[in-house]
Amino acid sequence: MSPLAGYRRLLDLAGPLYVLVAFVGRLPLAMSQMGTLLLVAGATGSYGTGGAAAGAIAVANGIGAPVAGALADRVGQRPVVLVQSLVGGAGLLLLVAVVRAESEAPLVIAAAGLAGIAMPQVGPLARVRWRPLTRDTGSHQRRLLETAFSYEGAADEASFVLGPALIGALVVLVDPALAVTVAAVVLMTFGSAFALHPSARLTHAHRPTASAVGRVLTPVFVVLLAAQALMGVVFGSVQTGTTVLTTAAGQPGLAGIVHATLGVGSVLAGLAVAGLPDRIGVPSRILAAATGLAVLSAPLLLVDSVPALFGVVLVLGFVVAPYMISNFVLGERAVPRARVGTAMTLLAAVTGGGYALGSAVAGRLADVHAHPGAFAVTVTAGVCAALLALLAQPVMRRVTPAAD
Repeated sequence: MSPLAGYRRLLDLAGPLYVLVAFVGRLPLAMSQMGTLLLVAGATGSYGTGGAAAGAIAVANGIGAPVAGALADRVGQRPVVLVQSLVGGAGLLLLVAVVRAESEAPLVIAAAGLAGIAMPQVGPLARVRWRPLTRDTGSHQRRLLETAFSYEGAADEASFVLGPALIGALVVLVDPALAVTVAAVVLMTFGSAFALHPSARLTHAHRPTASAVGRVLTPVFVVLLAAQALMGVVFGSVQTGTTVLTTAAGQPGLAGIVHATLGVGSVLAGLAVAGLPDRIGVPSRILAAATGLAVLSAPLLLVDSVPALFGVVLVLGFVVAPYMISNFVLGERAVPRARVGTAMTLLAAVTGGGYALGSAVAGRLADVHAHPGAFAVTVTAGVCAALLALLAQPVMRRVTPAAD
């Protein structure tokens, strides 16, 4: 089955409405992080405080998402995601109110954390739905699942293209407060629609028996958690470094657009992953993509203008989605069927935790060393990802595709 035929088949199985709702529903997470960074940094004049607030959203979401994922494995996605969407949107509105009231930094960071802990991880939960959606496709299921994960990886990256780009446009046209408010409205609307979609019932209706439940934290899954954490560090540090450089150039509104460029190449590469032959195993894909992160991030240390930054970030994006897609595919195979929701949200959670670490460290270094300090964090994370992928090849190669 060709990649194009696979994508058509997935669209037939899920329906256009599901694809639309699941995609738009994941935009607020990308919008809220960049929006919070610009909102708080603009109000306080400190990138450190802005990075801490944006990081608070990521850290809190990293804590709340796996708990919500485990709960969704038990009671179904519908009630869990519905409550998260409404409470998370209200939390973002509270954050805007706190910043506008010129509250002290600890209160601002606490409000950001409150919003983050309630926000749903739509992307990982959407991945969980594809196994029951493809249940009746027989021998094509494994290939369709890989195609679905390629799409989801590309959709995640596209959300981090459109999210920051929309934030950047709103900041230029109006102000960051409106940008975060829009994120809240989108979350409450499309997050709720994702929760109420009929596919939400499939994950619970086909839940395996208690005897099929096993542990999630196997050695290979711990490796994947570390890999995704490093990917988060890349996201956080690139976003912070981009904000610092564009602000120094007198064009702060371009920060979201430049960061969105990271996702342009990533979306294209992510969609192409579905066409890779089976003989190129997932562990090999992880190693190749991680090596690309190390090599292609190095030029960030040399950029000193916005046009040059556009070019370097665009090229770097071509290895981002293949790396994340491969991590999620291997993660889905490495855990019991009854724990896939927990596993997918854990992988997303540590990505958020890595984002928080990368954003905070890069923000502190940027206050002293400007944008090169922030981008040094990116390069370090890329090198660590490559070393991890190389050393973990034996344990990753032990994982084989699981039968449904």
